[in-house]
Amino acid sequence: MDDLQLLKEMRADAPEPDDDRLGMIRVRLAAPTTAKRRMMWRMPSLLAATVAAAVALVLVLGRSELPQPQALPASAAEVLERAALVAGERPLIASPRPGQWLYHKYMQRQPGESRGTTRAEWIRYDGRKLAVPDGRGGVWVEDIRISGDDLSPQQYAEKLRALPTDPAELLAQVQSDRHWAVTGESVNARAFRVLMLYLGQQALMPPKSEAAIYRALAQIPGVRVEPGVRDAMGRPGVGLSYEPSEPGVGTTRDADGQVVTRSYLILAADTYRYLGRRVVWLRDEQSRGGVPNRAGAFYADAELAAGLVDEPGQIP
Repeated sequence: MDDLQLLKEMRADAPEPDDDRLGMIRVRLAAPTTAKRRMMWRMPSLLAATVAAAVALVLVLGRSELPQPQALPASAAEVLERAALVAGERPLIASPRPGQWLYHKYMQRQPGESRGTTRAEWIRYDGRKLAVPDGRGGVWVEDIRISGDDLSPQQYAEKLRALPTDPAELLAQVQSDRHWAVTGESVNARAFRVLMLYLGQQALMPPKSEAAIYRALAQIPGVRVEPGVRDAMGRPGVGLSYEPSEPGVGTTRDADGQVVTRSYLILAADTYRYLGRRVVWLRDEQSRGGVPNRAGAFYADAELAAGLVDEPGQIP
């Protein structure tokens, strides 16, 4: 029997790899972007199955001279450093002009829903006006007032441009930023939460600031990375979460100290662009509205589009 026939019979019933199986490979291989690696991540499933079969055949025949696959990243720091390298290569975003609008299209999926709800909105750069589709092909515009700890697009842009690009300095700054302070929250929990807020502002993010954010996150104890976490669209990505020994942002604990929920910020496994968020219930919990959330339930959202435009109703 020749090698090809042996290969065919040995792997005839092999399942084709799906997104979940390939997600961990994408995380492992993610590095500063090259066209060659992007092509590898889009390898057709039939070819991927053939490659897996060839490796199995080599092991059977005792040919161990081929290079072994790389191990998964050993730590969150390794993944975040790769994200920083990719982010640092992005083109610089032009400074917005007064009077421009920040367009945002996103999907939300509540616990128990089989489908998500898609929404679109425009907020003026100074944060004084909001526009939404009126259902007739136009937009409805209203005056708004940014209050509390929220920020206008202009204020976010100013904060992002002023961020230190040294990771240690950036971490110290967000740990002490009283604007975002929450009573009883540890400085590391605050730093993680604030850096997550900043990463959600992709349309305004300077590349060097984004790279510094990933490197600052790597210095926070309790930051985890997990491949294959899905947003509201079902897109798998790299999930960032924070789970220190003490209660903090990103976790809810019951009376026994057991973690009830885990929150993720999700990044694309190849470009490390922001995809969305996901909150997973690990244990049963009674919600504030009286509706129980069972273990396995989740909330998710997904970023579909964002960018600066000159008028509400325009799409970047």
